[in-house]
Amino acid sequence: MRWMELGARLGCHQMPERSFFYRGYQFPVCARCAGVILSSVLAFFVFFKKKLSYAVCVAMSAVMLADWLLQYLKIKESSNRRRLVTGVIGGFGYATLHLYFYRFLWNKCRQLFGKAG
Repeated sequence: MRWMELGARLGCHQMPERSFFYRGYQFPVCARCAGVILSSVLAFFVFFKKKLSYAVCVAMSAVMLADWLLQYLKIKESSNRRRLVTGVIGGFGYATLHLYFYRFLWNKCRQLFGKAG
């Protein structure tokens, strides 16, 4: 139950039909959120090794948005597998954009307050 509470606090709707199950237990987050969480962790490590352009990151994020929008407008029902894949792609792009923003803030703070040490 604690994991389910954590998933809810993260903002996931936790709909059973959009979630994976393991041994009869529902994952605490839906398939799309699971992809976003996994790829966010991966993006953190890749960020320091490989540079992605802002445009690529936005395009990656748009993949997840497009899948969600198609489903929301009832044009095409998404599957849990596709939700996971688009969550991984979109989450990676979105997390990388966040990391670029944090790097920008860090550099601005260093400029404003001087380099410590």
